[in-house]
Amino acid sequence: MKFTINRSKFTKSLTDVLRAISSRTTIPVLTGVKMTIDQSGLMLSGSDSDISIEVFIPVSDEDNQLEVIKEGGIVLPARIFNEIVRKLSDEKLTIEVGDNFQTSITSAHAAFNINSIDVDNYPNFPVIDSNEVITLPTTLFKQVIQHTVIATSTQESRPILTGVNITIENGQLKAVATDSHRLSQRIIPITVPELLKDKSYKVIIPGKSLTELSKIIEDQDTIEMMVTQNQVLFKAENLYFYSRLLEGYYPDTNRLIPANSATELTINANDLLQATDRASLLSHEGKNNVIKLSISDNHVELSGNSPEIGTVEEELEYIEAKGDSLVISFNPDYLKDALRTFGHQNVIIGFTAPIRPFTVIPADDNTEISQSFIQLITPVRTY
Repeated sequence: MKFTINRSKFTKSLTDVLRAISSRTTIPVLTGVKMTIDQSGLMLSGSDSDISIEVFIPVSDEDNQLEVIKEGGIVLPARIFNEIVRKLSDEKLTIEVGDNFQTSITSAHAAFNINSIDVDNYPNFPVIDSNEVITLPTTLFKQVIQHTVIATSTQESRPILTGVNITIENGQLKAVATDSHRLSQRIIPITVPELLKDKSYKVIIPGKSLTELSKIIEDQDTIEMMVTQNQVLFKAENLYFYSRLLEGYYPDTNRLIPANSATELTINANDLLQATDRASLLSHEGKNNVIKLSISDNHVELSGNSPEIGTVEEELEYIEAKGDSLVISFNPDYLKDALRTFGHQNVIIGFTAPIRPFTVIPADDNTEISQSFIQLITPVRTY
């Protein structure tokens, strides 16, 4: 195997593939990056068994400056190979596999020789039926990921909650995540081919996988999704992203979202975020990470009390407060995570009771849009 390529283009593709490679894997060959090349182009592959990523670099794209001298394949130790490529000075890079799987990496006057592994020892990637392709709007889907992964659990005691539950049916994609203390739900319309109109899909994708996917998919118009029994493939231009699916039953979250509110507060999300951030300065220093929101006639106040440090009180500027008076306590970090997903827009926070979960939705006149995005937070009992 031998080829030359533009180093900057190669580094970008290599960086994407490295997201799937872990140094802590129990399978030594998976600490390497797999490279195979033929006359059409170069394929880079990496996997940690949970996530697998393939990036194709075509000969036809002149920017790649890819010249195929000899076809073949090899597996190179990912960490040191990446360090070598990044620190080379010239923009042209040549890689050649010699006898006994010795690979030479040359650029300008620098030449490295490193031990590598026979490509035949690398496990095969899953085979996924491409007949059932669901096309997703890329920008909107990245937004769905960012809005929901914040609520996935980091505790392996309930593995199913470390994933995002995605349901596709009736021309909609519904994504839900919860760690049992908070919940995030986002619904977007999608275009489903006539062949799949009567089909529905329910998959639980690890939050970690979706986070990595959102980092590497470019801002092209669409991304394709294909599902098998235990794997999902996301396919974009020259990118193939595989993830295992979580097995088990996701809890019924529909019953957790209250149908109506006794108290509603309309406020700018960023203003409330800044105030919550200030109030949490003291709560983070204390033993109990809790702040309190008080709503009464013409008065909305955020406060915190840390016996070890002191107290904080801040009167909030708001757009509208209606319904019953209320005092509710909660973890400020959960609210901050939720508010960040709304940016600078106004939100409606709906409360049913001091010890019942409350919702945060966009303050949009269009009810359908408002119901398509909900953040839910469970309060903290302080008595």
